[in-house]
This record gives sequence, structure tokens and C-alpha cells, in this order.
Amino acid sequence: MVNFKNILFFWALATVFTGCKNENINQIVKSPNGEVEIIFFLTEDGTPTYNVDFKGNPIINKSKMGFELQDQPDMMNGWTIATIDENSVDEQWKMPWGEKCLVTNSYNELVVGLKEVKKPHRLLNITFKVYDSGLGFRYEFPEQSNMDKVFITEENTEFNLTDDHKTFWIPGDWDIYEYLYNTTSISGIDVSKCKNGIKLPQTHIVDNSVNTPVTMITDEGVHLSFHEANLTDYSGMTLKVNTVDLSLKSCLVGSENRDYKVEQTVPFVTPWRTLQISDNAAGLIESDLIVNLNEPNKLGNISWFKPMKYIGIWWDMHLGTKTWDYASSVNSKIGSIKGSSHGATTEYTKELIDFASEHNIGGVLVEGWNTGWEHWIGFDDREGIFDFVTPYPDYDIKELARYANEKGVEIIMHHETSSAIQTYITQLDTAFSLMQSLGMHSVKTGHVGPILPKGEYHHGQYMVNHFQNVLEIAAKYEIAINAHEPIKPTGKRRTYPNAISREGVRGQENNAWAADGGNPPEHLPIVAFTRMLAGPIDFTPGIFNIKLEPYRKENQVNTTLCKQLALYVVINSPIQMAADLIESYKGHPAFKFIDDVAVNWEQTKVLNAEVGEFVTIARQQRGSENWFVGSITNEKARDMDINLDFLTEGKIYNAIIYKDAKDAHWDNNPTAYEIEEMEVTNATVLPIHLVEGGGFAISIIDTLELQ
Repeated sequence: MVNFKNILFFWALATVFTGCKNENINQIVKSPNGEVEIIFFLTEDGTPTYNVDFKGNPIINKSKMGFELQDQPDMMNGWTIATIDENSVDEQWKMPWGEKCLVTNSYNELVVGLKEVKKPHRLLNITFKVYDSGLGFRYEFPEQSNMDKVFITEENTEFNLTDDHKTFWIPGDWDIYEYLYNTTSISGIDVSKCKNGIKLPQTHIVDNSVNTPVTMITDEGVHLSFHEANLTDYSGMTLKVNTVDLSLKSCLVGSENRDYKVEQTVPFVTPWRTLQISDNAAGLIESDLIVNLNEPNKLGNISWFKPMKYIGIWWDMHLGTKTWDYASSVNSKIGSIKGSSHGATTEYTKELIDFASEHNIGGVLVEGWNTGWEHWIGFDDREGIFDFVTPYPDYDIKELARYANEKGVEIIMHHETSSAIQTYITQLDTAFSLMQSLGMHSVKTGHVGPILPKGEYHHGQYMVNHFQNVLEIAAKYEIAINAHEPIKPTGKRRTYPNAISREGVRGQENNAWAADGGNPPEHLPIVAFTRMLAGPIDFTPGIFNIKLEPYRKENQVNTTLCKQLALYVVINSPIQMAADLIESYKGHPAFKFIDDVAVNWEQTKVLNAEVGEFVTIARQQRGSENWFVGSITNEKARDMDINLDFLTEGKIYNAIIYKDAKDAHWDNNPTAYEIEEMEVTNATVLPIHLVEGGGFAISIIDTLELQ
């Protein structure tokens, strides 16, 4: 006989457990391969909290989430779980340009809907996406009757680490990223002792914070990198370091002009907080996590932008042989040589156009072409100084556009805003319209100096929105943006593929004039696993006159010549500058590699890597069977066996190897190199020696394309 009392009892018990399961049971989401796991739960006081495991081991310990707000209660605790949604995605999308053609976007998703227990019963959603290579999560303020405007004074997202990891970091400067990287433990991070060695007019560091991407290695060899994705209408995030508790906490970039850091209208979402996780260093570079966490392409076909190599009137100024300004022969801020002349002349530009046309180089950058350079540095009131349509008298912009087009070369426009933002905004349409009329599709923008209006910072919400505005207006005129002194890249190149490259790193020019001796050999083997994880870098490689003679006797480039060649493959960018004076290239056998190397890729493979030590990358030219390989090392010499098993089986290739000479050295003998040519197949293994501060580059050309 059925006992109906027992049935009713168990039904009631089940109902109780079902009704409270969202509050009392951990919410778990795993990566498609099951190795990365997020556990989300509420603490007893209703604080949103999460843990992260990798292969069954903790990576992030119990970490809290929440917000401090102006003019309303903070959103830190007192929550209950109202809804739980789960989803899985497995798709591919195509990069219009970049390090690969097809990108796999495969993840499992958990969306937790929170509601305040007490009035005003506000709502907050947290979305987690978990990939095989890491995770991202963001906050959503959904539409709700009891909240329409939000003023965020701080976001309190914690990352509580499991140990005192080896860490590669730069200070959390609100204005610049142009620092050398430090290598310490978490407990050893002290930004007060960090100097950038650059005499730039802006720096602002709050507390003991670091900028992202910040990369770490655990004692077990797990590689971690913290960053953010899809930074839109929000402030950039630095990470405040607690050296005792071994934890990181978000610290948003603020402003001197207001008491809050982010102003938003509900509904809105925050950027993704990201964590890349890998068993090895190579996995960090090969991850597509950051771009995948951005929205799909909003511009459609951008065939008007062509990935290219370029040369330009730029290195001349850093060497002091020429000036940006027309009226003066001396640029005191850089220390130019007296008697130097204006660089951006019609005659000199035509000489560069001719060289580019002869050497498979698609563009010529011209800096110092427009009026205003006499007054742009050292003045608090920089508004109205630059005119972005009026050339100096010795620069015939229309004739040069015609001549470049005739030679199959494009002039790359240059807009140095001097961080006078309102001046640039008022001229954007006029300046971009001029470019469009002259057939120019790329512009390098600069933002040197403290931001005007005063009190704003390069990485605050005001400038995040400015850079976004420039991208969107530029797209209307079919113009691509290479931003210098930029907001950090967060994968928006997927959504706006006219965001082709940017600086945001201590670049090549520091080797010409930095007081601390320039970038050491370890710099780029660290950059490849930190800043480069965020997106393409306009680093300007290709310096052949390593000792900078006779221009800069106190400075030099701290690499071998072959390491400069390798950077065309190691550093990811759809635009790559042959940065040296063209006199350094003429008749030089090693210039053939720059002549041959591609800038747009079908696929990318990291052959070997160790953060801060070395990295070897192979990239296949898009639409071709040709491959290019680049390898760089730090101050240590090392031997490598390069396995070419990534080549197509059965094909024969012609390989040209550019490698350090046996007696080469980044300081003592940097320009000594050897060139070796041979036939190779996918069974070939190449033994190669890298000297201190050295590297090698290989072009591997399908023999069918040579016929």
C-alpha cells in the first residue's frame, strides 16, 4: 500500500531543497576540456565569492566581488541568488588580419543573477565564461526600476593567490606603460623603487599597484596572466598588490575632476576580468581568450586596410639628424644635434617612397609634416597648437599623395595631439576627410604629455571613450588607427578591426635617448608574455646601426642585428616598421629578410618559450605555404634544435637562415651575422646557436613559389 503521508513529506522536503539550492550550493562551471573550473558561491553575509581550480588544484583562493558607489549603498554583500543560467558555445570566426585566420571560440558559460535581500532590492548579474586557456567574468547592471544612474568609486574584484609566485610586472601608472618590466615574487613588488628611466612629463601611480597584463609562474610551472577584455565606457583597471596576503584587488583609474571613477547609465556591463592559464609559456601566446571576449566585427569588410611594412621620417628625429618642427633646428627635449634640418620635406619623402616601392614596403610614415611642432612641448595650454590639415611650406601633401599612389605606396598620416583632446576632437572629421580625399587609410596618433582637460589620465574613462570615439569616426572615413600613448589593448580589434596596432610599451626609441641605457636584452623576452598578450604592438624593429654611430655615442640598441630581424616574427602586428635610416639598409644582405617577411598570418605556432628567457615563434604567411620563424633570447646564450614538423608533408622548401655569428654579442659585436641557405622539409631539424642578447630569423619559402 502506498503511504501518501510519506510521499507528501518527501515532496515538501524536496521543494525546500529546490527553493534554496541556488543560495546554499556552489555554482560550478568548467572549461570544455574540464581542466579549468570556477566555483561561485555567496558567503554567510551574502557576499559574491569565487574560487578557480586548474587540473584539480587551486589557482585562485576565495575571492570577493563587489562595488563601492557614490550617493547610494555599496554593492558588496546582502545578496541572494535569484537565477542561474548556463550555456555552451563552440564556434569559429575569421580574423580579417592578424596572427591567425580562423579563431576557435569554445567556452562554457554561467550567468548568476543576484538580488538584494533588503531594500532597494537592486539587481546584479555576474557572467563567467570558461575556456580551455582560462576564463573571463564581468558584471552586468540590468535594467531595473530602482537604479538608473551609477557612480562607481571603486570596483572591489579580488584575485587571492595561492602562493608567492614569480611575477613579471610594471607599475600601475595611470598615464603610461613605458616601463621596463620587473621580475620579483608577489611579496617583492614595490613600485616605489621602480623607475622608468624616461623623462616623460606624465606619471601617476596610486598605492602599490601594477598594470595589466601581469604574468606569473607558480612553483608547479603553471603560467598565469591577469588582464581585462572589451574595455568600453569604463576606466582601465590596475591591480593593487597586497604583499602580505599575496592578493590582487582591482583599482580603477580615476580623475582629479570628480570623486568617482566610472559614470554609467543602467543597463550596462563592465569589461571582462580575465585570467589566462597554461601549463607552459607558449600557451599564453597561443591563447585567443582576450579577442574572444569581445564582440564580433562591427565594421564588416575592411579590405581598404592592407597589412604592410613601412618606413618613415621618424628615427631621424630620435637620432637628432632631423627635427619635427620647421622653424627650429634644435629639439631640446630630445637633445637634437644643432644644425639638423626639418625632416618632413617633399624631397626627402619622395626618396623614402622610392625606396619603399623597390623593397616590398607598403607605406611611408611622415612625422612633423603639419604646423604646430614649435610649441607643443613645455606649454600647459596646448589646446589649439596643432593643425591637422595644414602642412609646413616645404611639404607638398597633395603632390606626395599623388607620387606615392603612382609608386604603389601609401603615405601614413601622423597626428600628434599633444594630449590636447578637445583640439583633436574638433578637427577629427576635417582631418580624416583630408586623408580620405588623398587616398590615405592609416594614421599614427600620438598622445604625449598630461591630458587636457587637466586632471584626466590616459587610462581613465574619459580617455577610454576618446579612443573609442576616434576609432568609430575613423571607420566612417575608411581609416585605420595606430595609437601611441594609447589606452591599453583589450581585444577590441575584433569588434573594430581598424584598431590595427598601438604602442603602450617601452619601445625602440628608448634605445636612442633613454638615460638608463635603453631596453636590456631581457626586455622583449618578457614583453612577449606580458604586453603582447593584450594585442598587437607597434614596436618599430629593424635597427641595423646597432651602436647608433655617429649620432648617439652614449646610447645603443641592446640586441644583435639578427635579433632585430627576429622581431618581425616574434612581435605581433599587421604593420611593421623598418625603423632605421634607409642608408643602413642599402646594399645590406640581411635586409632581404625584411624585404621577404610577411605581416599577416594564416596560423601561428610557438616552438619553444620561457618567460623572460627566450621565445621562438613560427608564422605561416596568409594565403601561402611560406613560413617565417623568429627567435630571441635574453642576456644568456643558448642552443636550440628547431623542428620544422609544422611544414606540409611532402613539400620541399627553400630556407634562408639569418643567425648570429659565433663571435657576435649584443654589446661587444652586435652586427656580426651569418646567412645560410638550404632545402628543408617537415622532417628537418635545425641546430642553431643564439649568442647573448641575440636571435635568429628564417624565411621558409615554398619552392613552387620560387619557380
